[in-house]
Amino acid sequence: MKPENKRTLKYFLKDDIRQETNFRNTDQNIGMPSPPIEKPAPADARKIPLLEPAAFAIGEMSLKSAISHRESRRKFTRQALSMEELSFLLWSTQGVREWRQKNALRTVPSAGNRHALETYLVVFNVDSLEPGIYRYLPSLHQLVLEATPDHLKDRLIEAALNQQFAGSGAVTFIWTTIPYRMEWRYAEASYKVIALDAGHVCQNLYLACEAIGAGTCAIAAYNQQSADLLLNVDGDEEFVVYMAPVGKI
Repeated sequence: MKPENKRTLKYFLKDDIRQETNFRNTDQNIGMPSPPIEKPAPADARKIPLLEPAAFAIGEMSLKSAISHRESRRKFTRQALSMEELSFLLWSTQGVREWRQKNALRTVPSAGNRHALETYLVVFNVDSLEPGIYRYLPSLHQLVLEATPDHLKDRLIEAALNQQFAGSGAVTFIWTTIPYRMEWRYAEASYKVIALDAGHVCQNLYLACEAIGAGTCAIAAYNQQSADLLLNVDGDEEFVVYMAPVGKI
């Protein structure tokens, strides 16, 4: 690796940028309206309600047990996930636990409560859901059907650099980022915290999976262009940053 490239990558992990950024000139501070807390769904989109958190009868494993048993799992059974289990996993990773005026407080931390991630699902084996690509709407606790493309499993595995386990579970979570949601407040200091936020989300997925007898394995090595194309995102204003298959074990 060229020394200048190594310096650039190390710089990303440091926080010198915070002293170098003029926060008085952020879009927030010059009066630009805040971007929406989630990507809107088309008015005619098919929306699927999820089980509300108050009705969950699962996920009661102790935190100590969930942490001590947590591991990356790449082998799954053929058992389907129930809609309750999927609802629980989505709420655990990006769900809204409380509204304070117009502020949505979620189940995971995010820098400045900006939550610059979107959750997509590639569904293969979930009760009551046809295979396809869905997106989670945290504000409504609903899913919206995005697409039902052909050869979905093959395309997902290709996007995951031919890691076969990426398509062997019941559902694969794929997180994109919409950077402007964070840039609006933090400008050039946004990018490290977006990456940190993705880590918070995926760790919650690991623990929530343990609590329902499921497993997951985070995937950070993927083909960017293929992954973005699979979700039909533009690769600039929105692009894939992380994925994780989930299945019963």
